[in-house]
Amino acid sequence: MHFRFLTSTPLNIVRGSGTFAGITTLAKFLKQSGAGVELITPVIKFPVYTIERLIFNEMLRLRRIDVDGITVGFDMDGYTLAGKRAGFHVASIKGVIADEMRFEHGVTRATMRVQAACEKIHVQRADLVIAPSQYSAGRIQELYGIEREPRIVPEAIDLEQWRQLLQRNPAPAAKDEFVVLSVCRFYPRKRLHILLGALNRLRSRIPSLEVRIVGDGPEAARLKSICRSSRLDDIVRWLGNVAADELAREYNRCDIFCLPSAQESFGIVFLEAMASGKPIVASRAASAPAVVKHGILVEPENQEALADAIEQLYRNPALRKTLADSAQQWVKQFDATLIAASFLREIEVVTGVPAPARIHAVS
Repeated sequence: MHFRFLTSTPLNIVRGSGTFAGITTLAKFLKQSGAGVELITPVIKFPVYTIERLIFNEMLRLRRIDVDGITVGFDMDGYTLAGKRAGFHVASIKGVIADEMRFEHGVTRATMRVQAACEKIHVQRADLVIAPSQYSAGRIQELYGIEREPRIVPEAIDLEQWRQLLQRNPAPAAKDEFVVLSVCRFYPRKRLHILLGALNRLRSRIPSLEVRIVGDGPEAARLKSICRSSRLDDIVRWLGNVAADELAREYNRCDIFCLPSAQESFGIVFLEAMASGKPIVASRAASAPAVVKHGILVEPENQEALADAIEQLYRNPALRKTLADSAQQWVKQFDATLIAASFLREIEVVTGVPAPARIHAVS
């Protein structure tokens, strides 16, 4: 099998976030299986991301496509090729843009509406639609009006690489602190302001509390303003974007992981936390209930419930260990070797092209 991956997602973890991680991890393990993977990305860069995406896709119309290969367009990318008889075309939706834009406003919402319209064309014309979760599949059908149900291929984590990263970057938690870690791109849907609101309630209930937040993004200024006005600067550490080694140290250092997001198409950071042996507190929303099977889920937008869940884990080390141990077993099913094999099986079922078999799971 030979794949063409079409993506205008920035190919770095800072701007590309979970989508970048998902695409590059899948490509790596497809190559290990014996498949060929060609990555096609924008040549012309623009300061406005939506314009860059649109120009990239328009230029794809001019590209000569080998009909013997399999084209995989991620999110909206590839909508100009889907349905054009240029070989088998897969629309792999990492994030349902029409679902994500519900939480945005102003210019951002307007540009996302344009992208969502392109993503709708993409899934309607593609030969196969793949979603990372049942939640995302349902939203694709509902928001984009397709009758056929997308196939589910979850996001992946390279467990062997992650374990090695953790081992190389030890950072034992301080005995006199209870450390909560959150990792995300700062978008409104991540609901970090709910976490900050919960901290106001926890200040007197957990005297040793420290919250460490990795990431950056459009909401950074507003969130830091909330932090200052709530006088939380003594317990919140804004770490910004960090390299892989430092991220591993943060996972090693923390006692629990918390992300109260109201919308996650999947949530790769949950896999990272589970693989790191950390119990999770998250919102009972979107894909989280299906991914975080061994954690504490609370009602979304509820600061008091979030605070109670964090306090519960603080006061119950045995529960922390039970949840962490169970999650470390649960996360094995998302190992990249298994997910790449699942992706290949979905392609094989529809196209009839035999999948390569040089792929082995980490135990």
